[in-house]
Order: sequence, then structure tokens, then C-alpha cells
Amino acid sequence: MEVIIQKDEDKASLLVARLIAKELKAKPSLVLGLATGRTMERVYAKLVQLHREEGLDFSLCRTFNLDEYVGLESDHQGSYHFFMKQHLFSKINIDPRNTHLPNGMASDLAKECEDYERLIADCGGIDLQLLGIGSDGHIGFNEPLSALRSRTREKALAPATIKQNGPLFESLDQMPKRGLTMGVGTIQESKHCLLLATGKQKAAVLARAVEGPITSMISATALQLHPHCCVVADEAAASKLQEQAYYRWIFENEPEWDDFH
Repeated sequence: MEVIIQKDEDKASLLVARLIAKELKAKPSLVLGLATGRTMERVYAKLVQLHREEGLDFSLCRTFNLDEYVGLESDHQGSYHFFMKQHLFSKINIDPRNTHLPNGMASDLAKECEDYERLIADCGGIDLQLLGIGSDGHIGFNEPLSALRSRTREKALAPATIKQNGPLFESLDQMPKRGLTMGVGTIQESKHCLLLATGKQKAAVLARAVEGPITSMISATALQLHPHCCVVADEAAASKLQEQAYYRWIFENEPEWDDFH
């Protein structure tokens, strides 16, 4: 795992967008795993800017989102289908047929999850998976006690997730209590993982995820086992990491990061 600390949220988001752009330029048919949430809004705005100003090409890119709520139509303003269209898909030159999210309205949710796994495999697996981290340390909707080898499945949302995401709905009663999510094992099979954490409210859980013991209570700790995982954090989110000086030294001195200073 590599940890990169940036001055603020804007710089952290820009770095993540530049890392994605680098991978997309190297492989135009990139299979890109995507995440949602307020942390990702800046990243997608930066990618849109790179597309418009520098011609970043998404025409051959294929995407798979981590998760979706159960029971929301794709045009519901609280759905992740709507979020992705609003913040990214409608603003770049991606083929809508190449964008994939779990269908939370499927009549057979178990089959939907199996089909989602199969579709990822048929595309050759995910090349780069973008991740955020929840207030309880979850990635995707892999709530506490999610098996570290779990696959795409239906999952009950934890109270912390409902509290965190509830303000995005008109009332807590309107927020779904279940979701479909890639499993921790599914995420771990991505060739590269890229996690973005910003804000002081993420500092304690990020420290546990990066430097604490691996545990199913914090699904993000499984990323410590991933051979190619990069964590980008702003100074606020990184404030409780014990090895900050070491992480900064690596970023400043390793040649692989020369283009991103």
C-alpha cells in the first residue's frame, strides 16, 4: 500500500483524477471501477475538466460501479445511476452501453449479483478501482463484519451509513436500508485500487484502515493485502497517521511520482 498526502481536498482530488487519466491514456479500453458520494464529486469534476480541456478520451472505457441502493429506480435523484449520470457520464464521451451499475430494482437480486460478477469477468476484470471510505471504514456497502472474500451481494446498510448518506434524501425514512454491492473479494481482484479520503471526519477511520490490524469490522483494512493499492488523503484525513513523514518522503523521492509533484 502506498499513501500520498496532499495539502487539501482540491489537490487530493486532482491527483486522483490525474492518476485515472494516466491509466486511461495508457489503456484506452480501461475497465474502470467507480464510486459515488460527496468525496467523488470533485474527482469527477476534474475528469470532466480534463476531458473538455485536454481531450481525455473515454470512448472505449468501460465502467463498473461499486454499488446501488435496493428499491430505487435509475432516474430517482437518490440513486447512484442518477449520481453518475449527473456528475460524469453525461459530461464525457463515454458510450452509455459501457457503463454498468447493479440494478437495485431487479426482480431476482441474487441473480442480478451473479450476473454482475459474470459481466466484470467477461470484461477481463477491473483494471483500476476507485474507492472512498465510509465513516465506519466500509468500502462499497461492505459494512462491518463483511467477509473479506465476499462477492457481489445484497447487504443491509449499517446505521452509520444511513446517518452519513441520509442527508442526501428528503428524509431518513426515504433512504433505502439495503443495497447491492461488490464484495470485498471482488474489489480485491481489481488490478489496482485507488482510495481517496478527505476531511478530518475520516482521520480516525483512515488511520485504522491503513495502519491498524486487518479485520472484517473495517472492510477497508483488506486493502493492506492488495498488491497495488494507493491511498490519497488530504492533510486533514491523514492527520492521525503515524507514519506521515515516511509517506511524504516516498512521494517526494520515488521516481514513479515525479510527474505528479
